[in-house]
Amino acid sequence: MQTYHSYTQLLAAERQPRDNYITMVSCILPRPIAFVSTVSPDGVANLAPFSFFNGVCANPPTLVFMPAQDRTDQTKDTVTNLRDTGECVVNVVPYDIRAAMNQASYPYPPEVSEFEAAGFTPLASRLVRPARVAESPAQMECRLTQIVKVGEGPLSGNICICEVLCFHLAEEVCRPDGTADVARLDLVGRLGGAGYSTTRDRFDLPKPQAPGR
Repeated sequence: MQTYHSYTQLLAAERQPRDNYITMVSCILPRPIAFVSTVSPDGVANLAPFSFFNGVCANPPTLVFMPAQDRTDQTKDTVTNLRDTGECVVNVVPYDIRAAMNQASYPYPPEVSEFEAAGFTPLASRLVRPARVAESPAQMECRLTQIVKVGEGPLSGNICICEVLCFHLAEEVCRPDGTADVARLDLVGRLGGAGYSTTRDRFDLPKPQAPGR
């Protein structure tokens, strides 16, 4: 394996935050999408997608998603609601709801529910107040562990660390061992710009053996 490249060097400290952002999202991919539902103290439901998202550990079951401040340094409603209530639901995004999920990313004012604006159906959760998305085949009810602020100003980050309290898997995707069937989930991932990907092109790699075996 002898692959060599010539490289362009881009010093982050010499670039604007927006320029660093577009380079990051074009290199860190595909990114899973956390479709996060929260509710304000006044009862207004919020629903928004975030592609800086992943699992953290299984003991306790913990995930993380990272809403950024917008270009004017405004905090997303998701972060505000999570700070106020300490609860959320992370829903996955299958291919069939890609357009409606994208519509929910529009910056609606706080008094508008994206469930209604984007046409999603709320389902009551078992342990938390925010609703689940009925159109999603897998949902995770969560309790906030902490929010870690990273940086200051526009495009700075809010790392939301949440413990999963309850998993919901649609019967058609749930296997007997409690795992989800990847093919039936048919999830989408985020690329750079307007690009998205699917999980339909897959391959397996066996775990490596000890050297010499």
